[in-house]
Amino acid sequence: MPIAQARKIAQEKQLDLVKISPDAKPPVCKIINYSKYRYEQIKREKEARKRQKVFVVKEIRISLNIDTHDLEVKIKKAIQFLNEGNKVKLSIKFRGREMGHKESANALIREFIDKLNGICLIEKPATFENRSVFLILAPITKK
Repeated sequence: MPIAQARKIAQEKQLDLVKISPDAKPPVCKIINYSKYRYEQIKREKEARKRQKVFVVKEIRISLNIDTHDLEVKIKKAIQFLNEGNKVKLSIKFRGREMGHKESANALIREFIDKLNGICLIEKPATFENRSVFLILAPITKK
């Protein structure tokens, strides 16, 4: 239908003529109440944002020669973060001659993960970068 005729129909119904697909040949238009359409679109976007889960990454730093009680405190804090739905980034910093004891870091990571068994998944396995080891843990989602 010609554009002039479509505009006339839209004015008679007191609605707006909106191009849905302007690149098509011929362009596709729709006669709607544009303000109501925008209101509903914004409402749908807000609803989608409400349902969206935003993950926050909380970092826990430990050293290679950490005491057992201090490690337990860090594990309790990690459990708290995971129960809140946050991800946990475990980082171990090496100082001086500790660089020669990377196997001790692996043992410490294994102990940390064993204590969190059933609470989290390993999202990113341990990676060595410069003088530190990083590991990212994510909470197990309940469906």
